Amino acid sequence: MPSTALLEVHLKPDMVDEGLKVLHEVLEETRAFDGCLGVTVVQDSSDPAHLVAIEEWESLEKDAAYREWRAGDGAPTAMAAVLAGAPSLIVGEAQGI
Repeated sequence: MPSTALLEVHLKPDMVDEGLKVLHEVLEETRAFDGCLGVTVVQDSSDPAHLVAIEEWESLEKDAAYREWRAGDGAPTAMAAVLAGAPSLIVGEAQGI
């Protein structure tokens, strides 16, 4: 069953342009990862440093493999310099509520 991940990030306000470039590079790798169906990024119109990435995955297992890779060899080290704080992540499956 397909899954969705919501990744919320806050960039440093004085590094928004650089942060967007870094995020673009990171998401190129994400989109190419096995099982990724797509990623959409929403930028808050009232706070350009606030972004939410909406990731669609083939399954929770594919998403878990991606998270494991990002925690190890695929760690996006350049992100640390542009983030204002730790990202927030929600991973789950649609419930049709």
